[in-house]
Amino acid sequence: MTRKTGAIAALKKLENERAKLDAKQRELETKAATELGRMLLGSGIEAFSAKGLKRIGAALGKMNEEQALAVLKIGGSASAG
Repeated sequence: MTRKTGAIAALKKLENERAKLDAKQRELETKAATELGRMLLGSGIEAFSAKGLKRIGAALGKMNEEQALAVLKIGGSASAG
């Protein structure tokens, strides 16, 4: 009986930990979105439609940074921008 109770307690603990991690992930996603938004504001990209911006982001996200810079014909490394 003790083993079952131990397993039940362990499951409850795991569920609580998972809920805390989910909340932490949502918090960090919000902070990351804010950081990204601040980087992009004033760049002109805010004039793009949400759908278009999402498509562009998904396409760029499939490339590494150097590939994306080359496709966009932006020379040099990211530090040059």
